Amino acid sequence: MAAEVDHLGGDQGADRPRGRRGRAGHPGAPDHLRQPGRTPVPHPDPREQLRADCGRCAGLCCVLPAFAASADFAVDKPAGRPCTHLQGDFRCGIHADLRDRGFPGCTVFDCFGAGQQTVQVTFGGRDWRGSPELAAPMGTAFGVLRQLHELLWYLAEALALPVAAPLHPELAALRDRTEQLTAAGGDELAAVDTGAYRAEAGTLLQAVSELARAGLPGRNRDRRGADLVGARLRGADLRGASLRGAYLIAADLRGADLRRADLLGADLRAADLRGADLTGALFLTRPQVAAARGDAGTILPAVLEHPAHWGAP
Repeated sequence: MAAEVDHLGGDQGADRPRGRRGRAGHPGAPDHLRQPGRTPVPHPDPREQLRADCGRCAGLCCVLPAFAASADFAVDKPAGRPCTHLQGDFRCGIHADLRDRGFPGCTVFDCFGAGQQTVQVTFGGRDWRGSPELAAPMGTAFGVLRQLHELLWYLAEALALPVAAPLHPELAALRDRTEQLTAAGGDELAAVDTGAYRAEAGTLLQAVSELARAGLPGRNRDRRGADLVGARLRGADLRGASLRGAYLIAADLRGADLRRADLLGADLRAADLRGADLTGALFLTRPQVAAARGDAGTILPAVLEHPAHWGAP
């Protein structure tokens, strides 16, 4: 599978091709592409649409990435080989018991809906079993789409911030361009320079972050990319801090105040967020939350839910 999304940003404005199968108007297309020329029905939060629908995918996340036997995966699996637990209907045979069976890494992966987009839209409902020649191009497209869908998550959040209103026209333009690009064909997606796209978006999202964190105590606390592995930050006041891309693996953040902290791309694997307040935390995603530890006292942004392994919120 293509590399996981880095700290997103970028450009690459390929226009959406028209009149082709799997594009706007195709029944497999997501809501924002299904009825071109019409105003989409408003949703409480556009990010609710950026969710995996495994029933409309073809087990791409169970085939494309490589697994290394570790605390995250019970076995080794080379890239491109189906997991032994992948069933004939493209469902995981141990989905309900992944953590108990030694596959917690699977539970924290999130494609942001790129899986069903790849299968249903880009490849018109075909899959790698029925058409083995599609395995490689499907993997390439999925890697690009996963990054574009994650970017759409960040852009939806930025556009919902009133304080970012001065940047809303630029954000909306990038969102529209990204939505159009998600409807491109496999060859077009393969040609996307995702690094450049991330770079452009990252600059814009950084400007959003600056506006959102203005006036907070930690606004000038720049820990972008910092090595905070295992750091003792229990009860720390990190309001408005920039922790973008920081390594917070196994950090003790119990009871920490992370309100409006910028967490874009922060590595929260095994970070202890029990009792932490992440109200309004910027650019936090489901995979980050799922990779961390938390409890009923952990306060998350409204769009995110407590993972099942945290216990009932």
